[in-house]
Amino acid sequence: MKPRKKARSKKALLLGLGLDNKDHHKRVTQGENFLLLGGSEETHDHMTEKAIKFNEKLKQRGKKLEEVSKDEFLDIAHDIDMLPE
Repeated sequence: MKPRKKARSKKALLLGLGLDNKDHHKRVTQGENFLLLGGSEETHDHMTEKAIKFNEKLKQRGKKLEEVSKDEFLDIAHDIDMLPE
């Protein structure tokens, strides 16, 4: 009899990548459910603000990132103006 494989739990992460860095400063911010890399100071701060707001919305809904559907994800992103126009 073959040993049973452990069921893998779902993992999810918001990944932010800023490409407008001109000062060569390495910016990395990691938090609950997110990792943000690069960008100018302004861009990095903006990504950080959005990631924190996204997590706040998740908590209000009583959900974890890996539990939300695509539609719920997009709904939250729309609520916090995270989507491009």
